[in-house]
Amino acid sequence: MRISRFCVIAILLCSPPGIVCAQAQTASASSSAPKLAHFDPSLVDKSLDPCQDFYQYACSKWNAANPIPADQVAWGTGSGLRYWNENILREAMEKAAAQTGKRTDYDQKIGDYWAACMDESGIEAAGTHDLKAGLERIDEMKNKSQLADQVARIHQAIPGAWQSDDNQTGAALLGFGQQQDFDDASKVVAAIDQGGLGLPNRDFYVKEDDKSKEIRTKYEAHISKMLALSGESATQAAADAKTIITIETAMAQAQMDNVARRDPKNLNNKMSLDQVQALTPSFDWKHYVEVVAAPPSSPHYLVSSPQFFRNLDSLIQQHSVDEWKVYLRWHLVHGSAPYLGKAFVDENWNFYSHTLLGAKEQTPRWRRCVRAADRDLGMALGEAYVTVAFPPESKQRTVAMVHNIEHALDQDITSLDWMQPATKGQAKIKLHAIEDKIGYPNHWRDYSSVKIARTSYLDNVHQATTFESHRQLGKIGKPVDRSEWGMTPPTINAYYDPQLNTINFPAGILQPPFFDSGMEDAVNYGAIGMVIGHEITHGFDDEGRKFDAQGNLRDWWTPADAKAYEQRGECIADEYTQEIPEAGVKQNGHLTQGEDTADNGGLRLSLMAVTSKLQTEGKSIDDKEADGWTPRQKFFVSFANSWCQQYRPELMRTVVLTNPHSIPKYRVNNVVSNMPEFQQAFSCKKGDRMVRANQCRVW
Repeated sequence: MRISRFCVIAILLCSPPGIVCAQAQTASASSSAPKLAHFDPSLVDKSLDPCQDFYQYACSKWNAANPIPADQVAWGTGSGLRYWNENILREAMEKAAAQTGKRTDYDQKIGDYWAACMDESGIEAAGTHDLKAGLERIDEMKNKSQLADQVARIHQAIPGAWQSDDNQTGAALLGFGQQQDFDDASKVVAAIDQGGLGLPNRDFYVKEDDKSKEIRTKYEAHISKMLALSGESATQAAADAKTIITIETAMAQAQMDNVARRDPKNLNNKMSLDQVQALTPSFDWKHYVEVVAAPPSSPHYLVSSPQFFRNLDSLIQQHSVDEWKVYLRWHLVHGSAPYLGKAFVDENWNFYSHTLLGAKEQTPRWRRCVRAADRDLGMALGEAYVTVAFPPESKQRTVAMVHNIEHALDQDITSLDWMQPATKGQAKIKLHAIEDKIGYPNHWRDYSSVKIARTSYLDNVHQATTFESHRQLGKIGKPVDRSEWGMTPPTINAYYDPQLNTINFPAGILQPPFFDSGMEDAVNYGAIGMVIGHEITHGFDDEGRKFDAQGNLRDWWTPADAKAYEQRGECIADEYTQEIPEAGVKQNGHLTQGEDTADNGGLRLSLMAVTSKLQTEGKSIDDKEADGWTPRQKFFVSFANSWCQQYRPELMRTVVLTNPHSIPKYRVNNVVSNMPEFQQAFSCKKGDRMVRANQCRVW
């Protein structure tokens, strides 16, 4: 499933699977329970001019007072919330693990998962024992006709084969999963995606600048070290690392680039299984489908990048069976590393978190265990989280905000002078069909068939992965479940799904500093209101606008309106195509266009909504209050405050090269520089840096 996502933490770099991401966590497992941050406008730096650099005006004091901890690669105003959420999950798991006597199935699973993950001495003693069967199976491979069988078994053991983002899946060789059909969103079909890389995306393999070459050299050394840990001699591991680099580089060169993948039409390639087989005659697709237990996909399979699979067949023929055994061994070891002993975990962290992202220390083990459990048993943990953290009043207030911001878009569509009535009518039909999902799902997931025990952490991950693989693939050929969530309740994030036409706001983000039940409307609309508006706007960004109200890939725009839209979208892309001196690389505004459009539209819609709400209450958004601020000013400061976040240089470079979101500074400054409403709030004048001469606006 391809989902347009808004990321608050903005570290979407946990692909390929198994990478231990360094995000917001406490300094140690014994730290006291964290406190949630609350918005405080007095933290702005009034010695600075908001009209010259609003991000610095709003964030410089906070950032200076909150340096990035050693085990982090980024640190922001939402980091304390991440602490808080994970502490709640930890308490639930510890309580379940400590229970004696008869336990509920729920307590047994989350308790034993926790106990196995925290049993460092047991994991160390096991060594590579739990990996041995998989490695031996690969070693027994006699010919390349067995490649499909080996890949299928790895996919069922290692998380990620069904999880693809806007770049590619990180699974070995390729990705295989399910998604709604592009042309008929009521149907679920099998989806086959490009994949096979160990670095974040193809750019890391094909760019020839000095930094990219340095990273590839370090990646090769990392592969060699990991293979040596798995039992190879140092000499053999070094030779095998070169083989892996050669194969993965060829795969990267064959992949569709991340900008081309932003157009769903490029991914809508319908084929029968026989046609898929004809693309890659050297890969036994029918056997692969049998091993992963996928139902037949009718009327077709979706193949994201046919050219990738044509080239993949040449690769399979070009390399020997021994070379493919090396590749498979690497991806099994790589995907298993976070769940093995300290030497594997340390080396895995050293490359992916330290080299690629800039972390100085590892995160506490207990937080890594919480995150793994949230991935593998997240809906079970979500019940415990919601009980503690999300009262009914929070949901009611959020629902009202969503409705107000949706109404603002309705008014905005009506007022547009560049859109004709026919297209406006279709846009409103789509808007009114959006389904709002707030806090948590109506029905909780059944994990009763997942086998979890205290004896092996790696085996628990394999069991959970197999369960999720079967659950995902079991959707093929069945009616779409519109009620399903793609995020767990404790997640600090939100998303819009264009094929379900739904917006989703987990309870995890509906907390301070993003949503605060004790704060006035201007503050909440500036922070979480912008998130809400952002997700609604995704339904009408450069990707989302290509889907209709039912989630079908259908052109409902008149040619004139489509052209007018593209001109406005190009303004956004041009504005955000810029050098990022802090990262040492240039941002591609066409990669970030959808998220940038949603940022601009989201903040404007939220401001429209809160202005209207205050008017109905007999108030003005520009009336100065007792604290010396107007609601409009606090709206903008709250918006910027929610994006106060620092990145390590390594992370920033990786984000700019791979992530469809701009970095926080530009998510603030580029948006407000497009808004006369901001300039009015702070009396900015023509020529000020926050008054853009060519102001971009789509919504």
